[in-house]
Amino acid sequence: MNQTIKRLFSKYQYSFILLRELVITDFKLRYQASALGYLWSILKPLLLFVILYIVFGLLIGVTGDIPHYPVYLLLGVLLWNYFSEVTNVGATAVVSKGDLLRKLNFPKYIIVVAGSVSAFINLLINFCVIAIFMVINGVELHVTSLLFIPLILELFVLAIGVAFLLSALYVKLRDINYIWEVVMQAAFYATPIIYPLSLVIDKSHLAAQALLLNPMAQIIQDARHVLVTDRSISFESLYGNGWYRLIPVGITIIIAIGAAYYFRKRSPFFAEEI
Repeated sequence: MNQTIKRLFSKYQYSFILLRELVITDFKLRYQASALGYLWSILKPLLLFVILYIVFGLLIGVTGDIPHYPVYLLLGVLLWNYFSEVTNVGATAVVSKGDLLRKLNFPKYIIVVAGSVSAFINLLINFCVIAIFMVINGVELHVTSLLFIPLILELFVLAIGVAFLLSALYVKLRDINYIWEVVMQAAFYATPIIYPLSLVIDKSHLAAQALLLNPMAQIIQDARHVLVTDRSISFESLYGNGWYRLIPVGITIIIAIGAAYYFRKRSPFFAEEI
């Protein structure tokens, strides 16, 4: 067992070192010369949350009967921002490191993984803000709250899978970045982040079920259900059968495997095509 671990460490030691350096460099350059520096990693989602809460929560009043709505909304915003950051940065990751690709021979996937790890660290930092909001709002944790961990794992796999696909496509098709921006804007409002899913159910139960087949919608709703309030409609409660959750989870796995295969197939030609 120890020999196997040593062989794996020796094989991927260079990749781990490069990954660490890319993540550190990304953190140093991200908010370089800004007055507030790393605080922006917390302030950006918080400012978006404040705007959405004032407009949709207080003025329009789409909170429904959801308890702890501020935490409910903030959690959805943070999870969506993580997915958005990983995919948007990942789309241009390979092209932005074109000079490095032409000078060094290293596993190309490290570039995309570095962006995902950097965004994940930001997400962990923002979870501290979530914890503070939960204490202020009196949100109680239960044993079922541990189910939040596999949901975060599912989110990580989905985000990095889409990032692999976009980064490989962007090398050949530079329009993919603009297309993805439009897709993300539409998907933000098509995902129950601002509004409770109950509003969709009131209009059409079938439409709500179709909405939750989107892995991001399923992750956000289930995360709210296990972490914030059990009155948040989960995938299982909407479908009445937990086995149906295998559909969005299966979509996530298919995207991740397909994207990894396509990225690996195209990666030997990146340096020439950039």
